[in-house]
Amino acid sequence: MDETLTVAADRNAEANTAALSGLRFSKGHGTGNDFVLLADPNGTLSVTPEQVAALCDRHRGIGGDGLIRAVPSRLLPEGQELLREHPDAGWFMDYRNGDGSLSEMCGNGVRVFVHFLITEGLVELPAGESLTIGTRGGAKTIVRTAAGYAVDMGPWEFIFPGEATARAMDSLVHAEGLEVARPALSVSMGNPHTVVALAELAELAATQLFTAPHVDPIPPAGTNVEFVVPSEPLVHDGVGTITMRVHERGVGETQSCGTGACAAAVAIRHWAGQGAPDIWKVQVPGGVVGVKFFLGTEGHEHVELSGPAVIVASGTLS
Repeated sequence: MDETLTVAADRNAEANTAALSGLRFSKGHGTGNDFVLLADPNGTLSVTPEQVAALCDRHRGIGGDGLIRAVPSRLLPEGQELLREHPDAGWFMDYRNGDGSLSEMCGNGVRVFVHFLITEGLVELPAGESLTIGTRGGAKTIVRTAAGYAVDMGPWEFIFPGEATARAMDSLVHAEGLEVARPALSVSMGNPHTVVALAELAELAATQLFTAPHVDPIPPAGTNVEFVVPSEPLVHDGVGTITMRVHERGVGETQSCGTGACAAAVAIRHWAGQGAPDIWKVQVPGGVVGVKFFLGTEGHEHVELSGPAVIVASGTLS
């Protein structure tokens, strides 16, 4: 980048963050998937996509894979609609990707969001008790555990159900570092995912995720892409284990993706066939999360995501 463009970029970033001067923030992460968090109990904070991108910039801002605004559900149109069916979902997780675009859900973000509500004194949640929150992917119920938080992510579904059932795959994925396109399966966890199985860890390490993989056909709202290596043996003591890397929409490669871990377990379990376990351990660059399948009260299979959440810093924007 030449000097003129560098100066222009610096001034643009400064202008975007200056408008938020004096705003309190926190920084948190779940297995390395990190977020800038803002409390907005009065619903008066308006953050533009450009400001989100500036705050999440790792060189000129605070840095994060996304931004989460905590706002009462009753103060957002999406939250008001959700409250009609889930009146106990008092807080809404207003989540933006690092580029400022809206996102339906973030599994690691939900855990960090609830931990943020607790540390800010906005809710009380003793160990063993649950809390329901609103997201653009629907209401989510979270239980505080001894090791972190467990989130009922709701039901999963195939994005292209007919093709997935018939062929166990529905798309092809091209990525840098892989010589040929790989078959994949598209899974919705309230947000879209495309899962690719690889044969070995060396192949996973060689896959380059600097740029977005090419998916054909791509789901209507775009997609996150997970590259997964099943362990050998796949199942030990009734628990399946997989290793994963992910390229997230609007972000790039991240250290972890909660909904992606769930989607990866869905796909590998589907490919493994009858007798595959309901409990999975998913290893990501930022740590390990747990995935569990169970039957929901409405008769659909749900996915539970469990793992840690950490607030690493709080401060005020200068």
